[in-house]
Parts: sequence; C-alpha cells; structure tokens
Amino acid sequence: YEVLSDSQKRQTYDQFGSAAFDPSTSSGPFGQARTGRYGPFSYTYTTSGGPSEFDFGGFSDPFEIFEQFFGGASPFGARQRRPVYSLAIDFMEAVLGTTKKVTIDGKTQTIKIPAGVDDNSRIRFGDYDVVINVAPHRKFHREGYDIVSEHEISFAQAALGDVISVETVDGLVKLRVPSGTQPGTVFRLRGKGVPHVRGSGKGDHYARIKIVIPKNLTSRQKDLLRQFEEEKRSKSWF
Repeated sequence: YEVLSDSQKRQTYDQFGSAAFDPSTSSGPFGQARTGRYGPFSYTYTTSGGPSEFDFGGFSDPFEIFEQFFGGASPFGARQRRPVYSLAIDFMEAVLGTTKKVTIDGKTQTIKIPAGVDDNSRIRFGDYDVVINVAPHRKFHREGYDIVSEHEISFAQAALGDVISVETVDGLVKLRVPSGTQPGTVFRLRGKGVPHVRGSGKGDHYARIKIVIPKNLTSRQKDLLRQFEEEKRSKSWF
C-alpha cells in the first residue's frame, strides 16, 4: 500500500515490479531503483547489479546528464569533486613544455606540462587537476596555435623595401618587406607558431606591419618630401 499510494513509487512499480523495492533483489538485472523528480522531469535511476547496465546515452553517469542539461546539481546527491590547483608558468614554458615540482598536501609532486598548452588549460594528474595560468609575452600574443606580432617600420622602409628581424618562438627570423608595403600588411611565417598539444604540427606566426610617420622632421627632410610630392603630382597630370 505504501508503494502504490506514492505516485512516483507506483510508476517505478509499474515499470519494474516489486523487485525494484526488494533489497534482496539488488543483485538482479536492475539492482535497486531510485526515483525522483527534477523540475518538469521525472527520472528512475537503477544501480547496476547484474549483467545489464543502464545506458546513459554517452554520459558516464546520471550526474553528468543533470549537470549538462538542467544546469544544476544532480538530484542523486553531491558528487565527490577532484581537487583543483593553479600553476603559473611563463609564455615560453607553455609553448615549449616544461616540468615543475610542486608541493601538494605536504608531498612533492613532479608535474610535466606538455608543449602547446594554453592559458586556463586543465590537465588531469592522478587524483587532482591542475589549471595552467600562462603569463603574457612582451612582444607577441597567441591566437590558438598561431602567434601574432606587430612590427614598426619607417615610411622609407615601407616605400623602398627592407629586411627586418622578427622574434618567433624558435628565435629570430629574417623577413623581407617588399617595396610599397602598406600599413596593416600581414606576413605569414609558416610553422613558426605553437606546437599542437595533441598530435604533430605547429601553428604559424603572423607579422603585422605598422608604418610609423615621423613627427619631428628636419628642414632638409621636409624639402625632400615636398620634392617627392611635387614630382608625384606632376607625373599624375599626364
């Protein structure tokens, strides 16, 4: 009577029969059934006690289902959370990989950081997780596995062309800037980016050109620019 008078228990009884409420049948194909309601959703959760296992549709357990779709805590009770620790490393350590010794709960642990990890990456080690905090670089920044840097050149360099040095994660690289380069031009250095943390390959390095206009010109420099502009105008008339 106690079972049939409760609508949720009655639903479980109709679905699994009296075995769902009999502790002696916990080793049967359905084990022990637990029912409940979460918002507009009703659920029946059975612990596996035999050869059959409950299919959670790609999730490891029902806790993940409720956390993923319902945006709240699981109605089955609190899950035991893994300890999470933060570890600060510099930019190049994240790019190239490194090994750190840390003290956790009074014990010294050696943590290997793989090459290519990004800021806020979460890595699982044994019984705990580590969140990586990566310091910014002084000259460039990261976008995924690519590196982006900005390089200032003069008006003359842009007009006449030049060769400049670009600092990459692999060291200095010579970059040829062709004559007539416009502001904002981006040059791609293939394979000079960040190693892929999973698998082979590396990202690219993108060097963006910024043309600096001089503010304090000498009288001679001003005269030369006027001559340049006059010659340009005279040629444009024909």
